[in-house]
Amino acid sequence: MAGFAALSGALLLGGALGGSGEAAARSYNWKITKTEWSPADEKGFSEFVEALGAADCWTVDECLRSPANPYRSTDPRGLRFRSDCADFPYVLRAYYAWKNGLPFSYAIGVNSTTGYFSDVRYTSNGNRVTARKTVPATAQGVPALPLIVEMRNAVSTAMYRHHADADDAQNFTDFYSPEITRESIRPGTVLYDVNGHVAMVWRVEDDGRILNISAHPDNSVSRSFYGRNFLRTKPELGTNFKNWRPQRLVGATRRADGTYVGGHIEAPLNSELEDFSLEQYLGTQTNPSGNWRNATFVHKGEELDYYHYIRSVMAKGDLTLNPVSEMQAMMRSLCYDIRARKDAVEQALMNNIHRMEAPARLPKNIYGTYGYWELYSTPSRDARLKTSFKEMRDQIEAMVKMYRQGVSTVSYEGNDLAGDLIAAFEAQSESCKTSYTRTNGKTVTLSVEDVMNRLFDLSFDPYQCVERRWGAQSAEELSSCPDGPAKRRWYEAQRFLRNQIDRTYDVSMDYTPAELEAGPHEVYTGRGVKSPPDVDMRAYLTRLKAEQLASGGTLAQEAPQVAVD
Repeated sequence: MAGFAALSGALLLGGALGGSGEAAARSYNWKITKTEWSPADEKGFSEFVEALGAADCWTVDECLRSPANPYRSTDPRGLRFRSDCADFPYVLRAYYAWKNGLPFSYAIGVNSTTGYFSDVRYTSNGNRVTARKTVPATAQGVPALPLIVEMRNAVSTAMYRHHADADDAQNFTDFYSPEITRESIRPGTVLYDVNGHVAMVWRVEDDGRILNISAHPDNSVSRSFYGRNFLRTKPELGTNFKNWRPQRLVGATRRADGTYVGGHIEAPLNSELEDFSLEQYLGTQTNPSGNWRNATFVHKGEELDYYHYIRSVMAKGDLTLNPVSEMQAMMRSLCYDIRARKDAVEQALMNNIHRMEAPARLPKNIYGTYGYWELYSTPSRDARLKTSFKEMRDQIEAMVKMYRQGVSTVSYEGNDLAGDLIAAFEAQSESCKTSYTRTNGKTVTLSVEDVMNRLFDLSFDPYQCVERRWGAQSAEELSSCPDGPAKRRWYEAQRFLRNQIDRTYDVSMDYTPAELEAGPHEVYTGRGVKSPPDVDMRAYLTRLKAEQLASGGTLAQEAPQVAVD
């Protein structure tokens, strides 16, 4: 029982366990009753993740205590769950393995492949596994909860940052690079963003849209879809799609009660995995250089942009994109992102971080650090939100262009594309309202368009007032903000960082307001950029409508391009 008293991190335990002494402890022990993860186990894990993704839950604790978790009734009374983005896939995998008597091992140590790095989460050429830890197979089993807590404390995004072709029989990676098919990319597949974020696929829709779920340091859960918010990079960094490497217990003895004792964990090499592939890095065509930048992606004879290729391959049948329905889907996803941001801001307010004096300097890097800033700031979350707004703006413009060129994968059957897009934009914007309470107790309600209009005014700094966190600019809305001159200067100096949507983990950012103000304002300096990118969907649609009217009410056709980008 001693281990239960120290639960902090991935799992928090409060209240009584029920029962007493060692008997109660043993009822939550992890016993190994299967020697390997079978296809049926992998299918069960996928169904488990999909159910959590589909549930109406917005924290890790809510999700695992909800009816979506079929094992919730077997948990100790008073159990509370915690996880950040890197822990979340491991916690779910370990929890499922515990409940199903499956073997489990995980990387407990990693080092840079190319020398010393102060932070192995952001190495320039990836990491190699240096040590692993295994759940021991014993007659009585071992207490599961302390093991999962220990795992959570050891795991970081560094465990995902390994060469996609890494192959080591002893210190094997927990994941491998799968081929891009609906059979391989499934609920439970991990998505690794090189900029320090991890998510899990929870559904692949018939039109190829890949839905994902992720946790955050404040224990909140958000849902989004796969796109350019997951940057494609070189295989050394192991970005994008990862499947769990199936494990097996070898050399164990089976007892009369079905429990396995002893043995050791092994995992297949890449060459032994039927769906191992470097396709997402090297492309679908012969690539003699082996350079990921030279990769080409061809589907049904047509060369496509990588993200369009993923969507096309993952769709059932031939992919046909309707600009109106695509924008509606992207705005619904933005609604989830905005709701998740609200929860994150409220966590900082509940803990009174905004009442504290601001530090003299920013953290060494605002996107990857520790302490209050890691728990309650939102620069990474806000950058992903900005990227999603920009992707919607860019994607709709690209689809309209393809429609005008007669590209077969884009379809619209109406006679007023600009008007229908505007109507859809307005309807989706108004259907998703977010509100916050000002310092004076008054409520401010924001539509999706309102958030878009103040997107680069949203403060990521938890030491600032709630009005600044929500990008207030009018004198009336700001009148209730209690921030003094020092915090106001911080807010203005951070504007250059707010303008930047690229998350940079390899630059120093521990500046004072004066140093931020001085510039130069270039990404490589860590001082942000002078101007934000264009995310104004309304302005683009207004111009499109004017162009449509000028051409007699229909959009003029453009000459097709050889390749779709």
